[in-house]
Amino acid sequence: MDNGLLCWKCGASLAQLSLPLLRRDECPACRAELHVCRLCVDYAPGLAKQCREPTAEEVSDKTHANFCDHFKPKVGAWVAADNSAAEKARSELEKLFGG
Repeated sequence: MDNGLLCWKCGASLAQLSLPLLRRDECPACRAELHVCRLCVDYAPGLAKQCREPTAEEVSDKTHANFCDHFKPKVGAWVAADNSAAEKARSELEKLFGG
């Protein structure tokens, strides 16, 4: 059954994993740990602790497995990188120096 989850790091499907995710679960494609803040529904980069859950202990590394009891995986946690600025710069350099 497809759970709709994607790896927070590479975007690979996590459909084959059963829920709840275990602390040691890893992405089958890139081996990234999955019980991490970056894959949690409460992850909020704009907030002080980067977490919406006020009673959660602060986790310093948002990309490594932790023991947070509030962890709930978020569908849509992966966001493709916006490479448009880099592509534009590369294009401009190629115009200047040939490529």
